[in-house]
Amino acid sequence: MAKIGSGKDTAGLIRYLFDTKKAKDHTDPHLIASWDGFAPDPGRADDFDATKKRLVADLDLRVKQARRLGRVPERHVWHCSVRAAPGDRHLTDAEWADIARRIVAATGIAPQGDPDGCRWVAVRHADDHIHIAATKVRGDLSTARHWNDYLKADKELAAIEKEYGLLQVVRGDRTATKRPTRAEMEKARRAGTTRTSRERLRTTVRQLVSIATSPEEFLHLLDGVEGVLVDVLPSGDVRGYKVAVAGDTNAAGEPIWFSGAKLAPDLSFPKIRERLTAIEAPPAAEPGSRRRPNPWYQATAAAERIPHHLDHGDDAAAQAHIAAFGEAIDVLPLLAPSHLRPQLQQAATAFERATRSRIRAQQDQARALRGAVRALRTVPVTGDGSGLAMFLDIAVLVIFATARWHQARRHDQQVAAAHQALVHLQAVYQQAAAEPLAALAQRQPPARTMERHAQRILVIVPEHAQQILDDPAWPALAAALTEAETAGHDPELLLQHAARQRTLDDARSTARTLTWRIQRLAARQAPSARARADQARTSVAARTAQRGQTPPSPSQPGPAAPSRHR
Repeated sequence: MAKIGSGKDTAGLIRYLFDTKKAKDHTDPHLIASWDGFAPDPGRADDFDATKKRLVADLDLRVKQARRLGRVPERHVWHCSVRAAPGDRHLTDAEWADIARRIVAATGIAPQGDPDGCRWVAVRHADDHIHIAATKVRGDLSTARHWNDYLKADKELAAIEKEYGLLQVVRGDRTATKRPTRAEMEKARRAGTTRTSRERLRTTVRQLVSIATSPEEFLHLLDGVEGVLVDVLPSGDVRGYKVAVAGDTNAAGEPIWFSGAKLAPDLSFPKIRERLTAIEAPPAAEPGSRRRPNPWYQATAAAERIPHHLDHGDDAAAQAHIAAFGEAIDVLPLLAPSHLRPQLQQAATAFERATRSRIRAQQDQARALRGAVRALRTVPVTGDGSGLAMFLDIAVLVIFATARWHQARRHDQQVAAAHQALVHLQAVYQQAAAEPLAALAQRQPPARTMERHAQRILVIVPEHAQQILDDPAWPALAAALTEAETAGHDPELLLQHAARQRTLDDARSTARTLTWRIQRLAARQAPSARARADQARTSVAARTAQRGQTPPSPSQPGPAAPSRHR
């Protein structure tokens, strides 16, 4: 990794690079490369002080010449440190020298083959890193063109890692949130908290975006948060907002404000307005039904379609679905039981990085999911928590799909964030699923009913049958099928529908996944007797076609079923 900075004091930088008294980790400092290969090396000279002065004078030669013409940049020193990853092999001086030449060439400090390139030296004073010191005045006394030097150096280092067989570092795409500064972290530590004001405000704003149904409601909710100061810019036609933690002030006693864009790239007011105008109203009750749709079921159904969108949709639509799913993860800590909230918040914080990339999201593609997520705020987790467990089961698979999608596009930071979120989400799912599965298992049907359900499993999902029947969640699945049958549903048709909804190959527990699907499908109104008869004929025809037989026509009944002797 490279770290690049600038300064005003050439002598001070050289003094630091060759110091072995104050900096105890500096061992055997010496030059490994320079602009012409002949720069004086204080680390190998008999008279250290005199050689150091000569080196500084040589580096500053063009600076002094340009100063007479008034062309010297205010911060004329360019400093780049390059460090190998822990565990990488120790590179030789010759290898580090090659790396230094490639870095100054890539960044525009000393382009390859340019006789007017800046003067620079590379100093090695430890096994795992080097420092490159340069002055920014070129041979024609103009200032070096080194814009975007960090990105250019990073791109070159990615190539170097591959060529040298070093650890390939996870790299970003400039869509990550700004990291807290050391001053912010020290201030938080003194206040006795583990999170900085910026991080606290970012979490608050993201959670409010996940429950707001319009830009106006977002601002209203934000204004009502205790301990948060809000300033809308301007007060009429809103174009932006800024927030501060009450009591967090600067030296002048003024609040330390953060605009939305400073919290995260997707939290600026224009980005929030774009997302909150792309929300679909939650689904209404089915015609003729008095039942109100369960928002947890609706959100699960919407989330379950995301892997298909990622595999078969265009990138702009896929990015929108990932961002909308991030909002669903953000809202969970507000709804879940208190003992699950810390893990859910950690999952949301980690997954936040996976919700953004350089691909611009087509937000209107995720209207249904966003509407379902907003409906969740009216139904916090109650009872045995089966709704939350059901959603988390799908959420784990969505994050797997998200990681695959980012991996295919070389979004390294997003892949790492998805994997980190997965660890927390899997852990909280195990806790959330335990109680509702145990409650279902206690209602396990009699042995004869279990046997009938087992036969259905063998016929409908033969490739997963043994795994399902050996799963500790099998009694819960059998209970769900029995309760659905009691409510008037055909368990065989429910199983067929559940198995067709999405592949079961990536499910960690096929029995648990089918349990949640059966419960969700059974929550719908049971079909009438006539509809059940039609479904039964369709089911028979489908099974017969699979066996390569001609289905019996209504006027020509099939062979009689064998009689059963008691």
